[in-house]
Amino acid sequence: MKLIFEYAPSKANDYIPASGAEGKISVPDFGKEIKLELPELAEVVVARHYAALSRMAFGVDDGAYPLGSCTMKYNPKINEYAASLEGFTDIHPAERAKDLGGAMELMYGLGEALKEITGMDGVTLSPAAGAHGEYTALRIIDAYHRSRGEQRKKILVPDSAHGTNPASAAIAGFEVVNVPSDSDHGVDIEALKRLADSDTAALMLTNPTTLGLFEKNISVIANIVHGAGGLMYYDGANLNAVMGVVRPGDMGFDAVHLNLHKTFSAPHGGGGPGAGPVGVKAFLKDFLPYPVVGRRGEEYVFERPEKSIGKVNAFYGNFSVLIRAYAYILSLGKEGIPLSAKTAVLNANYLKALISAEYPSAPGLCMHEFVASMENLKRETGVTASDIAKAMIDKGIHPPTIYFPLTVHEAMMFEPTETETKETLDYIAGSLKEIYAVALKDPEAFKKFPLTTPVGRPDEVAAAKDMRLTADM
Repeated sequence: MKLIFEYAPSKANDYIPASGAEGKISVPDFGKEIKLELPELAEVVVARHYAALSRMAFGVDDGAYPLGSCTMKYNPKINEYAASLEGFTDIHPAERAKDLGGAMELMYGLGEALKEITGMDGVTLSPAAGAHGEYTALRIIDAYHRSRGEQRKKILVPDSAHGTNPASAAIAGFEVVNVPSDSDHGVDIEALKRLADSDTAALMLTNPTTLGLFEKNISVIANIVHGAGGLMYYDGANLNAVMGVVRPGDMGFDAVHLNLHKTFSAPHGGGGPGAGPVGVKAFLKDFLPYPVVGRRGEEYVFERPEKSIGKVNAFYGNFSVLIRAYAYILSLGKEGIPLSAKTAVLNANYLKALISAEYPSAPGLCMHEFVASMENLKRETGVTASDIAKAMIDKGIHPPTIYFPLTVHEAMMFEPTETETKETLDYIAGSLKEIYAVALKDPEAFKKFPLTTPVGRPDEVAAAKDMRLTADM
């Protein structure tokens, strides 16, 4: 039975089906019993139904998830235990700070840890995810320039940047200026010199880049931008490759956002939630959004910076993600955090070497991820990066990111992370080699993949153009 309800202003508190809908429900008051035509089912039937639905989804607990740039690594169950403690789950966000001792201590400790990891002097935990962190940092940068009597309107964004970078800059009211890449896939220094001027507010840069390469000219880039009076903004999406090894603050960055739901262990599959703290150098601390958790003696307090840009989130952001991230940081410690980053780099280079013959990528070592190109395979057989990705599903492997970055044709971006074993990496490589062999022998087979999923090959173009958002009950 399909029921679509709409409010009837002529009958206060009445809801009736929209025109053309089947059935009718009237709710004159909240105390009246409502009878719906629903089936009566045994508990075991309902339990099996939802268990079956859960098996139709795919997460890090189900299999390898080498989704490039998204850092989908295993989430230790101790983090979930910490986040479920009654002292955290039973508090109300409107309680007074003095009654939230444990939560306040956790947020303060997390902030201090993030400052140490990034080389920043101040931090806000409020932003709800990465793009929200970008937007918050850009507003801080804008407020800083305005406090100096300047209204700089340009944000420089490399052509290989995450799509959220130009989007966040545009939403924050800036003009986005594209910076081309050089032959080594880094920032074109000569182009940057021409573009950086007195109207440049900041350069947004991801390091390592979206190609999994460390920006070798980072010091030169920082000097150019700072020389023009602009600031350096660090997109922390790829911090997993360098955390504990090198700090953005030591590279010349003035502000940074972090994806706690990526780098610090709470994978964002299924739509969230996320957390995107922003760290800043000392000269930007006064512009942080409030509240900021401070410490006065043994007491933890909420503080409002003198020139704060205001609130950017209700209460204090996605607190449960903050708990998970702090548990992760405390579990690894100063030795485990850099070891985690180094293992992520080792895993990426191992997988890259195993499949380099069939899936060519940039020569030399990569960082935590690498981008292979299927352009030659498509030219020879007609099999695309999307086709390869669909075939990987039948192998029990989540496909990598495809068609990004846009600077690589038929791109496939692999990021195995540090949490995959050598045996798993060997299986991924073996599966990819088998898929490649099929592509050469029987390219027509790829029109049918995947074969093992509830949904096979939907018409993606039609789905994008003709979205259907209603369903029968």
